[in-house]
Amino acid sequence: MGGIGEERDISIQSGNCVAEALKEAGLNVVTADIGPDNLGILEGSSIGVFFIALHGKFGEDGQLQQILEDRGLVYTGSGPKASKLAFDKLAGKKCFINAGVTTPKVIPFDVGTETGELERQLGQLAERYVVKPVRQGSTVGVTIADDPKSAVVAARECLSKFGDCMIEEYIPGREITIGILENQALPIIEIRPQSGFYDYHAKYIDERTEFLFDTIEPALASKIKSDALDCSKVLGLRHFARIDAILGNDQAAYVLEANTIPGLTTHSLVPKAAAKIGLSMSDLCVKIIEAAYSSLAKREA
Repeated sequence: MGGIGEERDISIQSGNCVAEALKEAGLNVVTADIGPDNLGILEGSSIGVFFIALHGKFGEDGQLQQILEDRGLVYTGSGPKASKLAFDKLAGKKCFINAGVTTPKVIPFDVGTETGELERQLGQLAERYVVKPVRQGSTVGVTIADDPKSAVVAARECLSKFGDCMIEEYIPGREITIGILENQALPIIEIRPQSGFYDYHAKYIDERTEFLFDTIEPALASKIKSDALDCSKVLGLRHFARIDAILGNDQAAYVLEANTIPGLTTHSLVPKAAAKIGLSMSDLCVKIIEAAYSSLAKREA
């Protein structure tokens, strides 16, 4: 847990929650705050499996996964290639489109973007916009813009802070998320933040944010779950993940992104969805570890 990304504090919360859950299940647990220059824990010969609870840079972008692969160690979550692909929101979108899944239209923004032409393109794209970094999580660096000029200003600021960014059409509708556990879709959660925008504060601080189940009629819910599984499959995800989407006012689900190491805090969504089907936090974490061992067995077969 921990790491070097902007989501470091959330990662520590996730890691501590996972550690407590696994201790409750009777496992021997060692915790480690690691980074690229602090990998001593990987030398521990007594450790059977590494549970990755690092969000964002280094932990979720495939770098740590590649190190673990190179050392032949057992770890939870998706592999290096899938992690890198999902962490790049533009690359992930291309995969969603290839899988036939609906996703909001987008225009990339980088150092070579010509802003005059961009404003014209944005006018044709949508009426409102979501500006976000290509490689970040936890809504870090995300802003909503009401017109093309504001979107360009926000994109410049995003670029200067986080590198390559994207300007996505704003989809009015309901925020939903679908947890994936061992290739099964968990119950859909509808998220209703008090502020109207599910930002960092609404995710991790505001106790008034509502998380609701069974708000979508069954046939549509089934289609949304199927799309989420298609997204997971096309990216090559494994063990567990979370797919975020907007259920538009047109009753179409627009997939936004995939999270290969979703939050595992007391506020987090995958544990809430697992609890809905009777899995405690301990049950969830043990299942993820069992999935990691299952992957190892398949690789060695």
